[in-house]
Amino acid sequence: MNKNSEHCNSRDWRGKPYNFFGDYLLDTHHVRMLKLPINAGLSCPNRDGPIGAHGCIFCDAGGSASPTTEGITGIAAQMENARRSFRRSDVATRYIAYFQAFTNTYASIETLKRLYDTALASPDIIGLMIGTRPDCLPDDVLDLVASYNREGFELWLEIGMQTMHNESLRFLRRGHTHQSTRSAVLRASERGICVCAHIILGIPHEEWRDMMATAMELSSLPVHGVKLHHLHVVRNTQLEHMYQSGGVRLLGFREYVSTVCDFIERLRPDILIHRLLGDRPKDTLVAPKWAMHKGTVLKAIEDEFRRRGTCQGFLYTPPE
Repeated sequence: MNKNSEHCNSRDWRGKPYNFFGDYLLDTHHVRMLKLPINAGLSCPNRDGPIGAHGCIFCDAGGSASPTTEGITGIAAQMENARRSFRRSDVATRYIAYFQAFTNTYASIETLKRLYDTALASPDIIGLMIGTRPDCLPDDVLDLVASYNREGFELWLEIGMQTMHNESLRFLRRGHTHQSTRSAVLRASERGICVCAHIILGIPHEEWRDMMATAMELSSLPVHGVKLHHLHVVRNTQLEHMYQSGGVRLLGFREYVSTVCDFIERLRPDILIHRLLGDRPKDTLVAPKWAMHKGTVLKAIEDEFRRRGTCQGFLYTPPE
């Protein structure tokens, strides 16, 4: 048995070959923990002018808002609607307020504080997760976010890194560079804020080695979590037009499963895996259709790890 095999066999990730965020929450808080999605009605500098007017090529007009927020005004009402959709009377549950849609640090400090305070008003909320862009995290915003940190509280910044490659960021029409991501992650870490990085696998023109380079770059940064997404095509986006005209090739099911395992093998073992593929309502998804069978994809990823006899961090090499 080699050293890396011993690493995998010695890990206790509740039977999984990777460090799953859901298991971490249960082990830490000893209750069922769920996220309550929030659409705070904010915008994005890539939509309202400072950077661009059309957004990223994969983003629709809803800015990745959850269906539980659709047509509901007010943070408290959105959160209660999500609670009702999750509620099981026999299970003790606590929640993370999840600012999901658009860029949730793109407003004045006064506005952001009011929004965050509103979401945290209920005693069953024991966490705050804020989705944002790396170029919308000035020091005063990071100071505000850090002010919510306390013992027993889950505080996360969810930063759209997507890739380490600037050419790919330009293709996605992100409007920021990887240097913005590095700066945001380092400054958040200095303030004790946990960072979860969004990564897209299967960006056109990225080869396998490019995606693996992103995994190694991610492992070199002080991030605490990662969300992996396959590139998927959503209705009424620029990406849909490109896909329908034959200009975009998407990863196939088996190709994605293999790439995810390759990626996770190169991640630091302590990084928490928040998600392994994207999720869209059926009526808004153009392709790939295999992603609608989420349970099948997750099982295939675990089966592939077991077939290989590997796990998260199997090929990770700490820096000298």
